[in-house]
Amino acid sequence: MEIRKYRKADEASLFDLLVSEGDEWSDYHGVGREKYIKALESSITYVAWDDALVCGYARCREDDGLGVYVYDLLVRKTHRGRLIGKSLMERVCRDFPGQPVYVMSDADSYYEKLGYPKEGSIFRLT
Repeated sequence: MEIRKYRKADEASLFDLLVSEGDEWSDYHGVGREKYIKALESSITYVAWDDALVCGYARCREDDGLGVYVYDLLVRKTHRGRLIGKSLMERVCRDFPGQPVYVMSDADSYYEKLGYPKEGSIFRLT
């Protein structure tokens, strides 16, 4: 497995992963596809490759030295249980030493299983 930064050439393979997840990710690969393409281009995104297949990715934003926020983490269903998600998170931490890394999560139990402490919560204003 290789983890590297997202390139425009990865777009089709990344969207194949999103589509394979079904309706849960349809806001990204369906009607919101064009918005999500812009989000990918303006974010720091890491892609995990297993040969010629995108098997996972993490999308983040850096807040001018105040922290890094992980918005999306997804591992292909057929590749789960192989520590790919953990490896993606470790890559983010390695690329931003000395900065806190936070995850915007809907899957708290996953991060707790990895030993990451929960800090605070998030609220939707609009």
